[in-house]
Amino acid sequence: MGKILVQETKLQDVKLITPAVFGDNRGFFMESYSDQDFKDAGIDFDFIQDNHSLSTQAGVLRGLHFQRGKAAQTKLIRVVTGAVLDVIVDVRAGSPTYAQWEGYILSASNHRQLLVPKGYAHGFVTLTDDVNFLYKCDNPYNAEADGGISFKTPELNIYWPIEFDKAITSEKDAAQPTFTEFEKDNPFKYGEI
Repeated sequence: MGKILVQETKLQDVKLITPAVFGDNRGFFMESYSDQDFKDAGIDFDFIQDNHSLSTQAGVLRGLHFQRGKAAQTKLIRVVTGAVLDVIVDVRAGSPTYAQWEGYILSASNHRQLLVPKGYAHGFVTLTDDVNFLYKCDNPYNAEADGGISFKTPELNIYWPIEFDKAITSEKDAAQPTFTEFEKDNPFKYGEI
């Protein structure tokens, strides 16, 4: 059945994936993940953990997060209810797209998935209430390797469709370092992850 459409993005190694969706008057069916279809498309990761977050209201902003060192993660992201603007930043020093960001609308209606390689900081803002956000990882979460960059860091000039004082965020995310502060001890080197 399956088969997926894989689109390259302007960011190095990032892919936007659209699965085949079969709909009728009852709803739809899709294979949200097929190891064989992904391998056939040149995407070969050993995903070992599935994560699921719920954001109950529009305006929840999570991120920008990453895992350092051997705990770095490749993520395959999708949204099953609601919609988000998903933002990623290439933080791999020496990458052709270093310090560049892109945002992607992921939603229950467009079924798109985003492949985020190791060495990217990741975050999202909910555009609707009741967002169920799912992602696969090729490495388990490691609290000691957890890191982040401020979502409002001025150096990156990320467009978030929300005023920062209205964003619903965690104390941890509100206290993350700026990109300039992160760069002083950047653990990511392009080609070494």
